Amino acid sequence: MRPRDWAELLRVSALFTVPGDALAGAASAGGRPNRGTALAVGASLCLYEAGMALNDWSDRDEDAIDRPHRPIPSGRISPAAALGAAGALTAAGLGLAARAGRPALAVATALSATVWAYDLHLKHTKAGPAAMAAARGLDLLLGATATLSAAGRRATAPGSAVAARPDRAVRGARRAAVNGATGAGGSAPAVRPARRAVARGQGPAPAASRHAFRVGRGGGSVRAAAPAAAVLAAHTYAVTTVSRNETQGGSTRAPLAALAATGAVAAFAARPRGTAVPAAAVLLAAAYARTAAVPYLHAALNPSPPLTQRAVGGGIRAMIPLQAALAARSGAGVTGLAVMGLVPLARKLARKVSPT
Repeated sequence: MRPRDWAELLRVSALFTVPGDALAGAASAGGRPNRGTALAVGASLCLYEAGMALNDWSDRDEDAIDRPHRPIPSGRISPAAALGAAGALTAAGLGLAARAGRPALAVATALSATVWAYDLHLKHTKAGPAAMAAARGLDLLLGATATLSAAGRRATAPGSAVAARPDRAVRGARRAAVNGATGAGGSAPAVRPARRAVARGQGPAPAASRHAFRVGRGGGSVRAAAPAAAVLAAHTYAVTTVSRNETQGGSTRAPLAALAATGAVAAFAARPRGTAVPAAAVLLAAAYARTAAVPYLHAALNPSPPLTQRAVGGGIRAMIPLQAALAARSGAGVTGLAVMGLVPLARKLARKVSPT
């Protein structure tokens, strides 16, 4: 088993489409890249590669007919080794997510369950594209969750602004108690017990909890990243639908539907989130549209296996400018440009190892 065989099994050229999920998630949630973001990237890479290994293990009998050159049917990698790699990479991904906090571990657990369910069963059903789309959306939310959790811990750590100003926590407890008491038909005296509890250090301060979910540029939350996750999932759904015909070809409906989805996704990425659209977001959305739309159009005009495979490859590569556009749309232009820096690396490696 040579390194090149494993690179082919794991489709390492597609790895460059993964880090942008976490970075786009962090930006869409209103956070800035931090230690939690780095852990989310590591977890995503491991879980993505686990899915690749498990995919080939699950498809080994089918590949023996349609793709006998793949590492498992050609005998270059044993089925046991591929399955073992999938298990080890899944464990590593969950371990990295756990270091980012319990919320991140919960999202990563859902992500890994989706990946295994897709590879072992769902990809051969009508629910296959939806499962793959859910996995990409969860990957973006993993970045958002890990980033905000890390920022929240930093904000409440000893020596931080929140920890150094307990009076702010007391005022936060007072406001929360007043709102809760009066909103439920209670009375203002409920403020005193809450204030005493915070002053004694019993339980997490409301101000600290607020910082755990509202951090970054003007505050943010995981919920704010949901639209970006849905858009990335929509693109993934379209790519996966096209990929179901990449070995036989013959479908014009799937590339046409993917072409329409690309236009809608590009319009969202270029749409203002606030009062104005960052120029970088418009340019990156255009780059995404061109990368995905051209091969989709070719596959729709001539749905042969080679052109269908090119359409799938174009859809995979288009994830990078889409992630960059989603980050820039949230005001993180530098992050978006950094993500775009992965494009030439992905293109260069794709010439040696196919991403499909």
